[in-house]
Amino acid sequence: MAINYGSKRLVVGAHYGLRDWLSQRITAALMALFTLVLLVQVLLPGPMGYDKWAGIFAQQWMKVLTFTVIVSLAYHAWVGMRDVWMDYIKPVGTRLFAQVVTIVWLVGCAGWAVQVLWRL
Repeated sequence: MAINYGSKRLVVGAHYGLRDWLSQRITAALMALFTLVLLVQVLLPGPMGYDKWAGIFAQQWMKVLTFTVIVSLAYHAWVGMRDVWMDYIKPVGTRLFAQVVTIVWLVGCAGWAVQVLWRL
């Protein structure tokens, strides 16, 4: 006869755990690296003006790095906000609405940022 102490634990949810934790750390590290690269470029000698700022982002490698950071920032924000919505909004319909609004907002912001980047 098997004795069952307590009840079986039923874990419900998306099971994102380690993957989300790791993605948050990787995107944060990428954003920190980008910040350092940008600071080095901005702190180089010479007057800071539109020409210098546009010159920083005129280089193709900087545009690619910036695009990567924009996508990373959007994903980083999505993982964080999704977790907040899942933890604090219990009604499924309200949570779904908040998640959809968040996705639309983040995609819009990323699209706008890319448009600004390729205008420089």
